[in-house]
Amino acid sequence: MALEIERKFIVKSTDFKVSAYKKHFIKQGFLNSNKERVVRVRIKDENSFLTIKGKSNKTGTTRYEWEKEIDINEANDLLNLCEEGVIEKYRYLVKVDDHTFEVDEFLGDNKGLLIAEVELENEHDTFTKPDWLGEEVTGINKYYNSNLSKKPFLKW
Repeated sequence: MALEIERKFIVKSTDFKVSAYKKHFIKQGFLNSNKERVVRVRIKDENSFLTIKGKSNKTGTTRYEWEKEIDINEANDLLNLCEEGVIEKYRYLVKVDDHTFEVDEFLGDNKGLLIAEVELENEHDTFTKPDWLGEEVTGINKYYNSNLSKKPFLKW
């Protein structure tokens, strides 16, 4: 069983872009997005994945995650079966000391939203917070991609 342990933050400026060492384009949809589990199809640049995520723990930092790489043609076919609201975004990878922040710059109906996630070894792992990192939103459901696909940022 693979556990994903991460914290999520609003990003308050685009200053992170000068430190980013990699940028990806991501398109993803959800085959299932109920509160017990999420089944996601994601195309990241030229690779594609099917991912299942379980329900988060009480703090919102930890949940089960299973992911498998799939053929890009299959991913495109599965995107056609997804629930309404496909997410498109750029993901920037930014190294800060011993941790890598994944900063998502959302497009389309979520344009203007910048969210950073940092994966941790455990829930009590400490990390350096860069100046561009804003309010913590770990565990706040409206910031989950599966919810952003249904109720986009521009409609808040």
